[in-house]
Amino acid sequence: MKNVQRWLNFGGLASVFLAFALIFAKNAPGRTTNQLLNVSYDPTRELYEELNTQFIDQYERQTGQHLTIVQSHGGSSRQARKVISGEERADVVTLGLYSDVDALRKRGLIANGWADRLPNHSCPYTSTIVFVVRQGNPKGILDWPDLVRSDVQIITPDPKTSGNGKLSILAAWGAIVTRGGTETQARDYIKAFYEHAPVMDPGARSAAMTFTLKEVGDVQLTWENEAIREVGDSRGKLEVVYPPVSILAEPYVAWIDANVARRGTQAAAQAYLRFLFTDEAQQTIASLGYRPYKQSARSAAQLHAISLFPVTAIAGSWDDAQQKFFAENGIVDSLVGSRSNQ
Repeated sequence: MKNVQRWLNFGGLASVFLAFALIFAKNAPGRTTNQLLNVSYDPTRELYEELNTQFIDQYERQTGQHLTIVQSHGGSSRQARKVISGEERADVVTLGLYSDVDALRKRGLIANGWADRLPNHSCPYTSTIVFVVRQGNPKGILDWPDLVRSDVQIITPDPKTSGNGKLSILAAWGAIVTRGGTETQARDYIKAFYEHAPVMDPGARSAAMTFTLKEVGDVQLTWENEAIREVGDSRGKLEVVYPPVSILAEPYVAWIDANVARRGTQAAAQAYLRFLFTDEAQQTIASLGYRPYKQSARSAAQLHAISLFPVTAIAGSWDDAQQKFFAENGIVDSLVGSRSNQ
């Protein structure tokens, strides 16, 4: 009986050691893999589904290797925090804001000078924030002042978690100060703006569902590409309204140096992101409602005319905007406070 018990004990210990060995092998430094994880912001699901298929075919023709690409989506700032915490072991990030990508550099995950490693300062396309309204625009919403009328409810994501939410604040602020208003007037406007926002979802896609499926609110502030997709899917129930002025949104991409070095995926990750700047990818980007950086693809997209101001019109840089508006005790904390969801 004792021998049997010894054998069982040994077998149990052997199972434990085997489990640890398998875990170590899975996470061992230098492990090669044919899979990439792209951690992206909320409304890019359809974009990367199409781009991934194109890239995988091209990469296999060129290298003989078949890749799989896994996508992860959510509010841009929340996604950045997941990569920092290790919850998402990204090979690449394709996030909505410069400050979200640069936060990874500050934590030592991405090399200094990351933005200069790819064309166009690592920004494959731009976008902006526009309005989505109900069929026929029953509230007559045309410009930013219309959003704070007493009969209007706004749907916009949480600026603590969402790039869309951050850009909505920056666009609203800039709509005041770039047209002659003071910062005091901009503060008053942002305060009124959030008094008209009944809910704040964590990301652009969940906000879209609140507006379109739950039919909450009179106007939704969202990425231009998301607005185009929603209106196309609505069968005439929704319309896009372009305000006279909005912010120039600049999503950025980078490979995660610390992760690709450990996993042996650097070459594939670099090739994947470089593909985003090719003519083929730029045409796809344009076809799905984004503003490609290449003028040839941009001309084909027939982009709607709108006056777009850069972040430097309202802050010194993206870092400055992050501190001024979104840091602890910044403008969002002082005006939105506990209403914002973590």
